[in-house]
Amino acid sequence: MSIIAIYPGTFDPITNGHIDLLNRASRLFSQVIVGVANNPSKQPLFDLSERVFLAEQAVDHLSNVSVIGFSGLLVDFAKQHNAIVLLRGLRTTVDFEYELQLASANKRLNADLESVFLPPSDNSAFISSTLVKEIAKHQGDISEFVTPAVKLALNSRFTFAE
Repeated sequence: MSIIAIYPGTFDPITNGHIDLLNRASRLFSQVIVGVANNPSKQPLFDLSERVFLAEQAVDHLSNVSVIGFSGLLVDFAKQHNAIVLLRGLRTTVDFEYELQLASANKRLNADLESVFLPPSDNSAFISSTLVKEIAKHQGDISEFVTPAVKLALNSRFTFAE
């Protein structure tokens, strides 16, 4: 059976924690779509096309993973791509409570859509896009948290920040 999963998020920017989850998910599902959400209310550092580009570079080693930017409801995006699984990473109990609410709402909007939660690997449990941006903003070394392309993009954004 061919199972298509969507891993949605803003990915502002994609981190090694996201990539770890995608490496594992690529072994579980026939196809994984990284759904990069256009969510202006979150005031992303990178625009949608930049986030898609950085994510594409980060997953180019995974043949069954693709990256697509989207706007609108996640359930509509999933339906457009024949996905039956929403993949979400859970770092903390706070994440779980929030994700459980989203899963319930998504299930009400599309009864055929299942949410699957994956915990992070031990070495990436603390990594978040927000943390990485904060470290980069203060000229800290983010090498172990992101790909070289993301590091370059972040460092170029914060070159003059103090």
